Amino acid sequence: MSQVVTDLIPHRPPFLFVDEIVSETADSLTARRTWRAEEDFYKGHYPNAPITPGVLLCEAVFQTGALFMARQAQAAGAKPGEGVPLLAKISDVRFRNPVYPGDQIIIEVKKKEVMGGFTMMAGAIKKADGTRVLTVDFAVAWKTPEGQQQQAQQ
Repeated sequence: MSQVVTDLIPHRPPFLFVDEIVSETADSLTARRTWRAEEDFYKGHYPNAPITPGVLLCEAVFQTGALFMARQAQAAGAKPGEGVPLLAKISDVRFRNPVYPGDQIIIEVKKKEVMGGFTMMAGAIKKADGTRVLTVDFAVAWKTPEGQQQQAQQ
């Protein structure tokens, strides 16, 4: 798992919510993230009792899905940067427990099926101690970035 997250997906701080890939199989990828107390959003999301916004937890799952898609594309012979993951659908989000500054989470995505250019996935987050945080189903398409399409047409 020596490949750096930023080598695989276009996300960058302050909007990168995956620290490292922990493991992967042909149909899944597991990543890790530690939520740092100094992150800007904590200043305004329940000041004096900060909690990680649920939408950012979902984004961590979607970024992990993007990592899975990038590794799949690499395995199929694509070069880095030849495609980007685009979120197409989100469903059945269930929040079970909050995440606080300093918490480490384990993020897992599993491929459910591929249909018509879309990869359907199930995502889940647990805290390092195993406490369930959330589950979400989502679909991702792998697309050529528009800037690259325009350059290729010229």
